[in-house]
Amino acid sequence: MTNVYSLDGILVFGLMLICTCAYLKKVPRINNWLLSEKKGVWGVFYKAAIIGTRLHIAVAISCLTMAFYIVFLK
Repeated sequence: MTNVYSLDGILVFGLMLICTCAYLKKVPRINNWLLSEKKGVWGVFYKAAIIGTRLHIAVAISCLTMAFYIVFLK
């Protein structure tokens, strides 16, 4: 288990947020409800979805690297 207050915990949380929002962008009802706001607090989810869809290769490599780090090195 990673601690949220450590650097690797924050990185895991950020990657999971980006991956989840990018996945939820493909679901029409959730896309209209959750990802319709582009500003404010709800805009964080929209921006995370955009990062996940545009940089999908870099996000995937980061997820694999973080998983290797947590499983084998930590």
